[in-house]
Amino acid sequence: MAKDLAIVLNNGGVNAAVASALAAQKYRPILVYVETEAAGAPGCRSAYDQQVAHYKPFREHTIAMPFFAPRAGDAPVAAASAGSVDPRVHPPLGPQMVRLLPLVAAAVRFAADYQAAAVYLGLRVGPRGDELAQATEYVQVWNELVQMPCAQAELEVVTPLLELEPWQVVDLGFQVAAPLERTWSCEGDGPEPCGSCRGCRDRDAAFQQAAKPDPLRAGGRDKVTR
Repeated sequence: MAKDLAIVLNNGGVNAAVASALAAQKYRPILVYVETEAAGAPGCRSAYDQQVAHYKPFREHTIAMPFFAPRAGDAPVAAASAGSVDPRVHPPLGPQMVRLLPLVAAAVRFAADYQAAAVYLGLRVGPRGDELAQATEYVQVWNELVQMPCAQAELEVVTPLLELEPWQVVDLGFQVAAPLERTWSCEGDGPEPCGSCRGCRDRDAAFQQAAKPDPLRAGGRDKVTR
């Protein structure tokens, strides 16, 4: 077991940057980016590339999972795109966790190949009691599956952001010097954040609630480009 290596799933977002920074405090990270569409997501991919340049990981990999992209029939996604979702109502957690299984499996495969000690995910569900308890149980099951049937006894799936609110992730990101200026949250595919999609609105709210300036909007870095 290479106890100084950790696999980090990174999609170029804020959660991924903070999780990568936390992993880098203990391990030499191996960053893994998952392409969910044939052409990839330009803003996310560029942000990931900039995070690679920042962290200078031991290795980095890109894997294609086009089937992992949201489908037109996914009820929460379809409703959100139609503008009919009450933001106070959260979609069922179970289907979301099930959709993460291919990512976890891919990360575990890399961990086995590198004999890494941990797999880091920027998974976050927040402090809500029932959802947090369910998500914690899912992660425990993942670890049991990895450590027992898969014979990776010392490998751990780590979700350091699981119980945090978005603003707490931002605050933690500043504490651990995560490259938040090299992250992407917009759901659009333009060269700059649109400022109006749910991803942009949630990002703005998180930085405002954390009382921190968003370096992406403050011009603190070169803009993410296509």
